[in-house]
Amino acid sequence: MAQRLREPETTRRVGLAGLLALTLVGVAVLLPGGGGGSASLALATEQEKSARGVPHDDSGLEPHDHSDPTTKNAISRGVVEGAEVVEPVSAAARSAAEEYVERERALPDPTLVKVPAYPARSAVPTDRFAMAGGCYTLQTGSGAYVTRTGTTLAVASVPRASAATFYFKATRLGGYLLHTRPGEVTLKPDGSIAVAAKPGPRADWTATKVARGHTFQIAPGKAMTVRPGGRLGRGATGTPFRLRVAAGCPPYPEADVNVSGDPHAGLTSYQEVRGFVDAHTHGMAFEFLGGQVHCGRPWHEYGAPYALVDCPDHTLTAGRGAVLESLLSGEPSHDPVGWPTFKDWPAPESLTHEGTYYRWLERAWRGGQRLFVNLLVENNKLCELYPLKRNSCDDMDSIRLQAEQMVRLQDYIDAQFGGPGKGFYRIVKDPFEARRVINAGKMAVVMGIETSVPFGCTFKAVLGEDVPACTAADIDANLDEMHALGVRQMELVNKFDNALAGVAGDAGEVGLAVNSANFLETGTFWAMRHCEPADGRSADKTQVTAPDISAGQQDALFGALAQTLGILPAVPVYEQPAHCNQRGLTDLGEHTIRGLAERRMLFDPDHLSVKARAASMDLIEQLEYPGVLSSHSWSTPDTYPRIYRAGGFITPYAGDSTGFVEKWRRHLGWADPRYYFGFGFGADINGLGAQGNPRGAGVPNPVTYPFTGLAGVRLDRQRAGARVWDINVDGVAQYGLYPDWVEDLRVVAEAQNPGDGARIVDDMARGAEAYLQMWERAHGVSPDSCRNADLRKTTDAVRRLVVPGMTTAQVLGAVGQPYERRGASYGFCARSEARVKVPVTVTFSATGRVSGVSFG
Repeated sequence: MAQRLREPETTRRVGLAGLLALTLVGVAVLLPGGGGGSASLALATEQEKSARGVPHDDSGLEPHDHSDPTTKNAISRGVVEGAEVVEPVSAAARSAAEEYVERERALPDPTLVKVPAYPARSAVPTDRFAMAGGCYTLQTGSGAYVTRTGTTLAVASVPRASAATFYFKATRLGGYLLHTRPGEVTLKPDGSIAVAAKPGPRADWTATKVARGHTFQIAPGKAMTVRPGGRLGRGATGTPFRLRVAAGCPPYPEADVNVSGDPHAGLTSYQEVRGFVDAHTHGMAFEFLGGQVHCGRPWHEYGAPYALVDCPDHTLTAGRGAVLESLLSGEPSHDPVGWPTFKDWPAPESLTHEGTYYRWLERAWRGGQRLFVNLLVENNKLCELYPLKRNSCDDMDSIRLQAEQMVRLQDYIDAQFGGPGKGFYRIVKDPFEARRVINAGKMAVVMGIETSVPFGCTFKAVLGEDVPACTAADIDANLDEMHALGVRQMELVNKFDNALAGVAGDAGEVGLAVNSANFLETGTFWAMRHCEPADGRSADKTQVTAPDISAGQQDALFGALAQTLGILPAVPVYEQPAHCNQRGLTDLGEHTIRGLAERRMLFDPDHLSVKARAASMDLIEQLEYPGVLSSHSWSTPDTYPRIYRAGGFITPYAGDSTGFVEKWRRHLGWADPRYYFGFGFGADINGLGAQGNPRGAGVPNPVTYPFTGLAGVRLDRQRAGARVWDINVDGVAQYGLYPDWVEDLRVVAEAQNPGDGARIVDDMARGAEAYLQMWERAHGVSPDSCRNADLRKTTDAVRRLVVPGMTTAQVLGAVGQPYERRGASYGFCARSEARVKVPVTVTFSATGRVSGVSFG
């Protein structure tokens, strides 16, 4: 299945350090002080930049502004500067679409109820999970209590008021730190039990339920036992302790949520949902690129002080040797201290530090988010080039590891909330399960893939032929494995061309680096040629061209490394923009999309070349498959209306609030009136994507705290340790600030056009429902019969198809998606024999079974 592709006619080459940021990091590891030799490539100081008038820099080597509207705030990542833009739909179609969305907003909202954020705490724990986050005394069967004097623990016959109290910090399901003011209850090497200043494996106790209480043991070690004389120590069987809720425990150090009010839920498990959706984030990125690039992690057994720490190589150099962080952020150094001060990170431009700590996810959920797509991500070649690693660089090995870690995070959050299934983070595998989860007041988490070499499907260019490293059978086997693992959303490419399709590439100096890595992976460079898109927008990423690089720049950028390594590939100097990759969708890529559709997995055409994306949408339309979405603005405007027409869904890259409001306005004119409309965002946090910058405290319309969020919750500034974040001055520094960002959208839109503040929040609140309806259609459920007159069945047919006792799923299969899902009823449209529209209401019993059907 080899494919011949002519080499670019341009033969002029420029030397490139294909490793760029990654090799520079390697140099920094060898020369941590940044002096001498090739270390002359180190970043200029901020003072030097300021003197030259150079803005903050995305690569550390050339001027770049993270707020550049051609990047994170653009309607698409493929932008042709200076081109005349042609709207992909007519003015009449745009106006009709906007009017349709306005009618959608006027529909009645579903009835919502409130549910407790955490389970109610009983005086005595009901099981070994229920004490998480609680304060308790420990009492033996004889009535004596555990007491504490300094760091010494003993059992004595004292009044309960004199007993020691212990805060139970869950480390895992059924595992706890027993926290007191001096520290943690710990098994000492000599077998005694006392309080130590810091947690560790010997302080991680397993609770075991017994008839008269609980016993505690260090698994797989000895149990906590009362020794003669009343001292605590290890023993073979353990002493049962009765736990009772107490007061006076010191809090365990942890990030705050700062949201008041209970989460919203549905009146029934099958009604329309409300909530925000993020269709593109990398919550397990702490394991990618070998596991040593990303600093911090979304959780740790011992909480925020241990999860939110800097990378060892950053810490050892006091933040001055973090070359990759500096290259990406434009800052020459940073304070490596995370918890509790967080002086320099997390921040919108700090791209190697953790942004999705579980308490920040919790704040997003409490603030109204109800659907979260976690994309498993890897780039094998960049992983191989990075000098520090602890994990395999194979894309699929990394994806499997990250999938396992998602389950571990779910278990950890369950542990904090009192037991299996009780946490807010619920991994789901179909839209029906997702709807039940959201209507229970929790957050549905979808597992997806965004990687450069999925299924091992790279290729090698041999004598002008592309020789794929995988077969259709390999793809089928991998799709089956990924589906069994829980993956339900997928992109075909990320940074490199592969055996499935050509890639859109990256722009500028970053593109030079990634293009070199593409050569190292495939033996060929991106086949970028000059193109003139009909709409002036739909091109691939703009490459560095001959006039862009002077000899002096070449020497400054790449000369030192070229001399040092002497083995770097040469990158083509391309024709003038616009640029389009000549590699499109391969036969294997087409086979993969068909395989996704057969398995009801969602296809994301982002990162594909324009040529490949157009071919993939041709196939989607041929298959009449609605399971398609663009998750973070790596598609192009020629494709967006096609996605909507297919019954798909779009979540633009979040970026700055002002830029996102403009994206929202553009998308309103592309909506398809045959489908429910809602809107979402793609944060791309932890994916080396810059987050939204602050508008500044001095703007005339800042976000004011506390503010009222979705369904009436109140949000104040978020705190963690000594740090307080404010969206006005900090931007989207970490994931917990996305509810604040939505509020900023409201403020910005309202200032631009009165009434638009409520409109954009309404569209965002309908985002989770729109995603679920797209996913339902991917499962074969027909679009609703009110928006689609040609799908209306006769009233007689409806009477035959919908009968008492049917489940909600059976009703969907029989007559398609409801136009309205209000509590215990579905609304449809039928037609009379005279072809007049007839409203249909299907009501359900308390058990979710059809109890009646009415017409008119």
